[in-house]
Amino acid sequence: MAEPTIQRFDTRAAFQRLLADVMARATVSLDLFDPDFALFRLGDPDVDAVLRRFLRGGGRLRLAMHGGAHIERHCPRFPRLLRDHRHRVECRITHKGIRHLTDSFCIGDARDIVRRCHSDHLRGEAAFDAPQETGVPRERFSAIWEESQPGLFPTTTGL
Repeated sequence: MAEPTIQRFDTRAAFQRLLADVMARATVSLDLFDPDFALFRLGDPDVDAVLRRFLRGGGRLRLAMHGGAHIERHCPRFPRLLRDHRHRVECRITHKGIRHLTDSFCIGDARDIVRRCHSDHLRGEAAFDAPQETGVPRERFSAIWEESQPGLFPTTTGL
């Protein structure tokens, strides 16, 4: 395994570049948490292509969020991705009791991570080839996941 690297960022462009790097490197799992995923570009063609390649390769994608309105309104490709790969993609919506959580992160293969301490700010860091950096966020994601309900379905009826 390569030496761990940590990169700090404080711009939208740097966040999105590092997020794309984490997604592109993943082969097994991508676990994402954000209140609304507004900065994740899930509707962009390049992100859609990376996620489709990941899912065709057997990867598993899990998203946890406070609400799916942004994705439903601004990411038309994402519901198609859900429909095409429903056996490999799962989305959950948090309950009101944990809607105060404001961090944001993407964990790839329990080895790479990009995270922001607060979803309203662009300051954060990314760590690559650093499984020790993903331990606490993975536990946090598991706790959020357990406290959430299925949501964001490929059709309006949820089928």
